[in-house]
Amino acid sequence: MTEQPTSSAADATPEAAGKSTRVAIPAPGSSSDEEDEGAEEEYEVDQGDFLQDWPDETEELELVHSRIGSLDELRLARFADHLKRLCLRQNHISTLDPDVFCLLTNLEELDLYDNKVKDPGNALKYLTNLSVLDLSFNLIRTIPESLAQLTSLKTVYFVQNRISQITGLDNLTSLRSLELGGNRIRNIENLDGLVNLEELWLGKNKITKLENLSKLQKLKILSIQSNRITVIEGLEELTNLEELYLSHNGLKKLEGLEKNIKLRTLDVGNNSIQAIENISHLTRLEELWMNGNQIPDLLALESELAHISTLETLYLEGNPCQKNDASGYRRKIMLALKQLKQIDATFVFLYHDLLD
Repeated sequence: MTEQPTSSAADATPEAAGKSTRVAIPAPGSSSDEEDEGAEEEYEVDQGDFLQDWPDETEELELVHSRIGSLDELRLARFADHLKRLCLRQNHISTLDPDVFCLLTNLEELDLYDNKVKDPGNALKYLTNLSVLDLSFNLIRTIPESLAQLTSLKTVYFVQNRISQITGLDNLTSLRSLELGGNRIRNIENLDGLVNLEELWLGKNKITKLENLSKLQKLKILSIQSNRITVIEGLEELTNLEELYLSHNGLKKLEGLEKNIKLRTLDVGNNSIQAIENISHLTRLEELWMNGNQIPDLLALESELAHISTLETLYLEGNPCQKNDASGYRRKIMLALKQLKQIDATFVFLYHDLLD
């Protein structure tokens, strides 16, 4: 997921007059229903017209970490004809009022990262021009049904919520990037309609199998790190795949990549893989991460990788081949793979300097 601005445009305006009060909302970090209903933490929330000095023609509003608890005090209606980007990161917003959002039909980007939203309800259905939506780090359990009407969406972030199932995305045929990392998803499913998807991020879930990906033929980036996958499979139709991230799973064998010849980055670090094999056909490979596996020796390096002229970075530290031969490990790799520019975290020219 790309980083977004954290500085607030509101900082450049005079401080709005208003009262300050305290409200009780669910404590951040709760993980069970009981905690949701029981544990509460008090936050100080500012009230007043934050935006009284902003002209009606404003196209972008950014109020980051501004202790906003409700959208009512922002009086967003007067910006409706011109507002295209609304950023409300790191506030205490728990409810999205349909009466507010039904007016913001020109909105193209909505950023509600790190708030307290549990259910967006129908508030989003009016935003038919929306292309970017970020609801990461909230308390959402289900992908909102209203997303089905937002057919202009190109990028959606639901990072670090409590979503357990992928649903309601079939109509989003314009979607290019979908980020669902850090949720409770167990199955890859209901993605067939996303025929233009180029990036799929599913790290830190509970996924056990690579499946139901065959329709995503434009996919270039697939990230499923920190899940429970034991076999590389189901990627035959992903012939445009350029980056594959499968670190921190339960893989025992490097396989299943016969059709993925456009791969530039392959990350299978921190698994239980026992051999460097079945990748000699990946002649466009630039980065290979196999650190933290069970590879005993470097015998296969030349046959599998020496002919791949594009390969610049190789990570193998944390394997027995490195642990058992700490002094000769890097020299052997350099002799076998003369095209490399980086071995683990060390640039090859720096290693030459150290030897000299």
